[in-house]
Amino acid sequence: MNVASAETLALNALGFLVNSSEDLDRFMALSGVEPAMLRVRAADPEFLAAVMDFLLANEKLLKDFCEAEALDPRTLHIARRALPGGI
Repeated sequence: MNVASAETLALNALGFLVNSSEDLDRFMALSGVEPAMLRVRAADPEFLAAVMDFLLANEKLLKDFCEAEALDPRTLHIARRALPGGI
C-alpha cells in the first residue's frame, strides 16, 4: 500500500469517527485536538496515523469501521505501516 492510499483510508476512518460523536469525543480527548482543528489536521500525515492508531486500539470500533467499508482489518494494519511512525 502506498502513502496516498493509506492517507485516503485514514481520512475515511476520520469521517467514520465524525459520524459517531462518542467515539469522536474520545479521540479528540486523547489526541488533544479541538473540533475546529479537525479539518486543518486532516491534511497532516501524523494526525492521520493517530486516527489509524485510535481505530486499531479498539477492536469493536475497528470491526465496525471495517464492516462499514467492506475491508479486512489487516488492510488497516498495512495502511498504518505506510504512515509516519509505522513499523
